[in-house]
Amino acid sequence: MINVKLEVVLSAKGIKKSFHKSGIEIPVLRGIDFVLSRGERVAIIGASGAGKSTLLHVLGTLERPTNGELFFHGNQSQNILSWNDSKLAQFRNLKMGFVFQFHHLLPEFTALENVMLPALISGQTQSEARALATELLKKVGLEHRMGHKPNECSGGEQQRTAICRAIVMNPPVLFADELTGNLDSVNSQAVMELLVDLNERLGISIVLVTHDEQLAKKMHRVYHMRDGQFV
Repeated sequence: MINVKLEVVLSAKGIKKSFHKSGIEIPVLRGIDFVLSRGERVAIIGASGAGKSTLLHVLGTLERPTNGELFFHGNQSQNILSWNDSKLAQFRNLKMGFVFQFHHLLPEFTALENVMLPALISGQTQSEARALATELLKKVGLEHRMGHKPNECSGGEQQRTAICRAIVMNPPVLFADELTGNLDSVNSQAVMELLVDLNERLGISIVLVTHDEQLAKKMHRVYHMRDGQFV
């Protein structure tokens, strides 16, 4: 495990999350504290049902916790979870990238168009978004696939496209949930190398949930989760 000590980019305090089923409260996260430094790679591992994906979604503001606070860039003057959904969505589009096991690429759009979407949503022009997306796809070796739709690409190519879409706005933090879960060993290795390269070259902090021990070994720190807590 590699030790790094850098500027804090994201911190969470006392994160709890419960769901209610048939009038019964089911705790999923039980008071988690978390700190992510700029340029750091962190893995969260644990058995299915431990709360890993729920925590990732809360850290990425895709879900709101039952209790807890979340601060960005180490500025603890304001809990960003206190923002309304619209402001939080704008912030998320600019500051956070997401990659999931199932790529969630829009099937009717080409690889280039899928990667352009976050830039277009942020207000950039078609030409600006196209230039950003084209540059990224070329960097990951997909210049020959830019005009292809997802069903015309392999699983590894789809995942690389999804990673490009996640970082097209150059977010400080990339969240990944089992991104190698559907890939064979060759494509898994390629995605691992791509993540490390993006982290080291662009300084993007990475938080990922994985069952892949080889991928976890590439991280600076590894958190083990059990029953909604770090152990």
